[in-house]
This record gives sequence, C-alpha cells and structure tokens, in this order.
Amino acid sequence: QVQLVESGGGLVQAGGSLRLSCAASGRTLSTYTVGWFRQAPGKEREFVAAVRWGDTATYYADSVKGRFTISRDNAKNTVDLEMNSLQPVDTAVYYCAATPILGSSATNSKSGSYAYWGQGAQVTVSS
Repeated sequence: QVQLVESGGGLVQAGGSLRLSCAASGRTLSTYTVGWFRQAPGKEREFVAAVRWGDTATYYADSVKGRFTISRDNAKNTVDLEMNSLQPVDTAVYYCAATPILGSSATNSKSGSYAYWGQGAQVTVSS
C-alpha cells in the first residue's frame, strides 16, 4: 500500500508558474510509475503527465507539452510537476497517481492503469 499526498497548489496569474509535489509514504516511489491527472469543474479527469519507473521515460498530454515537466526526486521520495506558462484552462484539481506496473505510452495515460491516488491539489489560474 502506498499513500500519496499532493502539495504546492494555489492561485497564480496567467503566465505564471507553480510546482506540484507528490509525496509518498509506505513505499519508495522510484519503483512506481507515477502519473498526474487533472479534473476541471464539470469535466472528466484527464491525463497530464507520467514518469515510468526504471528507465524514467516521460509522457505528456499534448495540451501541456513544452510547458509542464514531470520529474523524480528520489532523495525526497517525490514526483514533481513543474508547470510554466499557466493559462486559465489549466485550472483544475490535480491528482497524482501511482502503479507498480511499468506500463507504456498507451497505458500510462489512462486513469484506470493506476491503483493509488492522492486527494488532489487545487490549481487556479486567473486571467
């Protein structure tokens, strides 16, 4: 069992940056594929980014490619999401999720591939 806790959310103006962190307890995150998802009001949860364990391959949704960066900090046992050039459309609750399955580009973007979820962190981007 792994418990995930997101932190770093908040309110930022358009064009600004935020860094989200997903911390784990109970297990070492370096042995899990970790994904970030987001859900805006009235919309379905959507994939944002993922980093695979082992080769640390990364995956991004087209909507965030070039603006967001996912990375591991094994010393802190976290997976971080650096978000730059934020826009109001990025406003959502952001969730981190983890799975012990290596996965692939086809599966790591699917919420059903993840067994463990955090409680979410609100990110609000004002125009």
